[in-house]
Amino acid sequence: MKTYVTYGVVWALAGALLNLALFFTGFHSSPEKLQTGQWIALAIGLVIGVTCLLLGTKARRQEVPATEAFGYGRALGAGVMIVLFATLFGTVLQYVYANMINPNLQEVAVQAQIAKWEAAGMSSSQMEAAEGMMRKMSHPALQAVFQIIGGMLFGTILALITSAFVKRPAAPLAEPPPAAAS
Repeated sequence: MKTYVTYGVVWALAGALLNLALFFTGFHSSPEKLQTGQWIALAIGLVIGVTCLLLGTKARRQEVPATEAFGYGRALGAGVMIVLFATLFGTVLQYVYANMINPNLQEVAVQAQIAKWEAAGMSSSQMEAAEGMMRKMSHPALQAVFQIIGGMLFGTILALITSAFVKRPAAPLAEPPPAAAS
């Protein structure tokens, strides 16, 4: 369990540091820069996730004796457990970030979306209705639920892929040396 928690926390902390870096560089402060910031977060977040899954699953594999198989199922189970802890800790850190560090993030996201709707030619009545729904869906409790579901889904897909690279067959038991003929 310690391995899962360790790599899950590392993943969540790395994601939080990425959010802070995007905040301090202005990508979370301006509707014009938000989409670029989201692409950066996606790319770097993917690297963080794959790295934590590979390293964490390999660490778990090292805990299993070489004589036991560490097949795809065990590797996937380890990956999903890492994803679970990363998602839970990441949800808490994201809540802190969005509500205490950068409480303006929701408004920036709404303004960025309104600009997209205007560019697409939506009428003002359609935009008002959509904005109301968007603001309701941006409630912190709903965002936490969405993050848990999305994090588990996305992380499990990553674990399905990375598990194929870290599985290990059981090593054969050492055979005793043949008896010397007398």
